[in-house]
Amino acid sequence: MSGPSSSGSVAAYRAVVALAIFAVLTGLLFWLNPEALYPWIKAVHVVAVISWMAGMLYLPRLFVYHCDAPAGSVQSETFKIMERRLLRAIINPAMIVAWSAGLWMAWSGFAFSGGWLHAKLVAVLALTGMHGYLAGAVRRFAEDRNTRPARHWRIVNEVPTLLMIAIVILVVVKPF
Repeated sequence: MSGPSSSGSVAAYRAVVALAIFAVLTGLLFWLNPEALYPWIKAVHVVAVISWMAGMLYLPRLFVYHCDAPAGSVQSETFKIMERRLLRAIINPAMIVAWSAGLWMAWSGFAFSGGWLHAKLVAVLALTGMHGYLAGAVRRFAEDRNTRPARHWRIVNEVPTLLMIAIVILVVVKPF
């Protein structure tokens, strides 16, 4: 095994093995002591949210630089690979885990009650919409069909930040 595709395969295999071990240990913990599962799910949720946000903040920044690369250039092709891998390997899985763990906690810990939780869910839905918008942009950049200027992507880069601030305030302060 040599080259970039084989190193990517090895990394993917290691990630799958690590996730499988984690899933087995989590299942064992739940089976032995179900009350102890909540803080672990919360920890997984926080890690997933951090990963999701890191990707959501980095991807529009890549678009800013990609706008300056001529279509078909080596630089443009490199950005396409970076954007695709960031979306598929980090942002998408992190969003799925964040949603899964978050919904489980909302059901298990709060029975989906509380105004702050409802407002948080609306903000998370907006963040998920932004995720979809960025995923579409990855596709358009990959097809050399981006029509937005770098300035647009600089502004878009701020939207996940504002949503994140609102979500954190709702979760920590629980204003209503």
